[in-house]
Amino acid sequence: MVSERYLGSAADIGALLDAREAAVRPERTRHLRFGDVAAVWGMLERLGVVGTIDEVVGARRADAGASVGTYLVLAACNRLVAPRSKRAFADWWKTTAADRFTRIRAAALDHRKFWEAMHAVTAEQLVTIEHRLVLGMIEVFGLDISALALDMTNFATYIDSTNDRAPIAQRGKAKQKRSDLRLVGLGLVVTRDGGVPLLSHTYPGNRPGVTQFATMIDLLIRRYTAVATAASGDTAGRAATPAAQMTVVFDAGQNSVANFAHLAATDLRFVGSVPPSDCPDLLALPATDRHLVDEQRFAGLTALETRREVYGADRRVVLTHPAHRAVPRVRPDPGQGQREALRAGRHPRPRPHPPSPGDGRSRNRKDRQGSVGRPGPELPAHR
Repeated sequence: MVSERYLGSAADIGALLDAREAAVRPERTRHLRFGDVAAVWGMLERLGVVGTIDEVVGARRADAGASVGTYLVLAACNRLVAPRSKRAFADWWKTTAADRFTRIRAAALDHRKFWEAMHAVTAEQLVTIEHRLVLGMIEVFGLDISALALDMTNFATYIDSTNDRAPIAQRGKAKQKRSDLRLVGLGLVVTRDGGVPLLSHTYPGNRPGVTQFATMIDLLIRRYTAVATAASGDTAGRAATPAAQMTVVFDAGQNSVANFAHLAATDLRFVGSVPPSDCPDLLALPATDRHLVDEQRFAGLTALETRREVYGADRRVVLTHPAHRAVPRVRPDPGQGQREALRAGRHPRPRPHPPSPGDGRSRNRKDRQGSVGRPGPELPAHR
């Protein structure tokens, strides 16, 4: 034994630890957001978004606190992490640790600088930036662009009604039920693999999505041809036609005779959706004609393939039936609540008498509406 030392009782050891902790405790602490901001910034740097924007738009002005690409990337980072207005951006930036790895001071983040950066990008430059970013994502992530999904929707904005500098914001049929706000329409094409956006198209909010479908298809074909040509390295433009490489999927909201005629002219492969009201006889087909699709990938999903005339042409139709069905509602025992109240020593609440069939009264609006169209145990919920 070289050395032996008595440390004292457990109380003595605890007192020593408390004294040491009090000696090293800091006078003040500061808590900053780090993980989510760093993750977003790392992805933006991995894709080279700032450099791509600056190459297209041009060098930064001498009086600018940062480049156009930096301001737009900062705005995108804020939208992903904690959306704020441009005026509130600088205050949010101070609550994060982002200035440590971006080297951007809060003094350079005046909201007017963001607006100047946004106005510096033209519509043509935006298309070029989007095209270059798509090529970068295909290269970095190895995206599969053989099957794409297309959809249109609109978003409510808080742009003032008297603001005439935003003509794209119009009043229309709001998907978010905010008919009191001005809307902006957005068409988006995403990959089937991961839902990564490849093409966007904005349009006034007072136009329905079905009227923008042909424009989206034409933009998609041009963009896809350019992307496929660049991705394959075929600078001579000998890449295969989009119809031979791509399948577009869209919902019934884009259905119209003119849109299907436009699709036929493009020779584009597509998968659409047919509402049951267009082909009611399909719902009457016997269940014995259905077959399992793929038990490994889609448990219990059955389908029936047939042909019908849809929007002026004989088309292949696949009728699918999901495995889930509506759970039948169990009507509660009307006397159960009274029996429980008596067991608990409470006076049971008197039950209201139901209206007689001929007295012209109704119980309440909710009961009347809820009983209409509710699927029973024999009717699949998806119908």
